[in-house]
Amino acid sequence: MRRADRIRRSTSAVMTSLTAICTITAVGILLVILAYIAMQGVTSLSLNFLIDSPKPVGEGGGIGNAILGSMVLLLLSAAIGLPIGIAVGIYLSEFGAGKFSSLVRFVVDTLTGIPSIVTGVFVYTIVVLPMKHFSALAGGIALALIMVPIVARTTEEMIRLVPHSLREGALALGAPQWRVTLGVVVPAAASGIATGAMLAIARISGETAPLLFTAFGSRFFSHYLDQPIASLTVQIYNYAISPYDEWHAQAWAATLVLMTLILSINIAVRFLTRKKF
Repeated sequence: MRRADRIRRSTSAVMTSLTAICTITAVGILLVILAYIAMQGVTSLSLNFLIDSPKPVGEGGGIGNAILGSMVLLLLSAAIGLPIGIAVGIYLSEFGAGKFSSLVRFVVDTLTGIPSIVTGVFVYTIVVLPMKHFSALAGGIALALIMVPIVARTTEEMIRLVPHSLREGALALGAPQWRVTLGVVVPAAASGIATGAMLAIARISGETAPLLFTAFGSRFFSHYLDQPIASLTVQIYNYAISPYDEWHAQAWAATLVLMTLILSINIAVRFLTRKKF
């Protein structure tokens, strides 16, 4: 074996080993964090904790209103953010050319790097102040603004990975460009787009700062989108900064519930996209 080949093989083995060590380290740290949260939170979990609303210290209470509120906020933000993000991603990958597309891409990249608290203050200014009160709608809009650039960039990259031969075959059969995009390209990239959507949902599921300025929170079950609404992240924050040990324990339990909720959503979407695509 030549010396150059030996060097290449040695370098490859070293880099593969380093990659494996980094992967094991990252996964190990994640497992330690998850295990610690589970150990701290499982002692406070019960059926009543999952369905009751908060109560004064010493009377128990739960996070039922926060679970429902988080689901409402996620559904509302997904209904607003996913269609816009996917549409922007399709435009940038299939139709975007020239100065306008460059401007759109610049705006998307800029939105990706904006701190979430700035988004919350912005929505507070344009939605909460004119309405003169906090609301679930304002919270959904704030989370949707965080979601849009993530979904748009992921959609653009996933669609770019679709082989050009699929487009050429569909165009050769006489299909118009819009039909090729919606009927061939997007379904071929659907699994990756769904993964990007889940990443965006996982990102906004842990946001607290924008909700403090928009949805604010509530100790009751809310049934109206134009009223303040509870959320798991805000309730965890309020319990964590309180001086009561009972609320600290409930904060750990709520964190465990939030992690389980995000994991369940990811597993469900992975299963559905694997079956279909």
